[in-house]
Amino acid sequence: MKSVELVQVEHNVQVGDNCEYKEPNILEDTIFTFEGKPIGFFIKSIEGKLRQFIEIANNEFRSDRVPKSTMVRASGVEQYSTIIGSVPPKPHLRRPYPSISSVHNTKSARTFIKAMLAACREAENVIREIIPEQYETQLKLIEENVPEKYRFGKLFTSSINNYNISAPFHRDTANIKGCVNVIINKKQDVQGGDLHVPDYNATMDGIDNSMVVYPAWRNVHGVTPITPTKPKGYRNSLVFYPLASFKDKK
Repeated sequence: MKSVELVQVEHNVQVGDNCEYKEPNILEDTIFTFEGKPIGFFIKSIEGKLRQFIEIANNEFRSDRVPKSTMVRASGVEQYSTIIGSVPPKPHLRRPYPSISSVHNTKSARTFIKAMLAACREAENVIREIIPEQYETQLKLIEENVPEKYRFGKLFTSSINNYNISAPFHRDTANIKGCVNVIINKKQDVQGGDLHVPDYNATMDGIDNSMVVYPAWRNVHGVTPITPTKPKGYRNSLVFYPLASFKDKK
């Protein structure tokens, strides 16, 4: 696996801007470093148990067994998402306390949840193998900031599947600083859906079974437009992330 030092570049991108198509320029297994310190990595194709669990989770998610929140956008493609694990307080919805996603109460979604949790644990093993210092740092941050009942795996609090969702530029400001996200792509008969980080002019090739580990709180980033090349083409991103909203919540 090669190592690439990230170098800041000038750009005019702002939070909320749409992410236009960018030709991927991160195409092979790569460790990302900043000022000489590893902060994330890209894997072109996951293997072993992680791949097996992701296949199960993706198939279950696309079935009618898993509840979904649908989205209506001008893209013309079917879009929906599902959050599992912990959900932060939402005072504007008269819920000023954290909770566990209601999907966990759906019996038909149990296989999906089990597969996602198993995939999360396998992804954590990959992080520990490739960037062990980040693994130990994140483990400590989670233990210090998240009560055990709100943890998803050892390094995260929550997970989301995003189906055909091309996110505008944003920064994950609700995440625990110093932690990383995991993004695993399932992709079939579709173009685009690649993660772009304008600060470094880096676009990760979001091919089927690719995996990105990155500190999503650190930089503005977006997802390039998703264009199916066949009627049933899709891109699903399976994401694990650590929220900062659970400290001292018993």
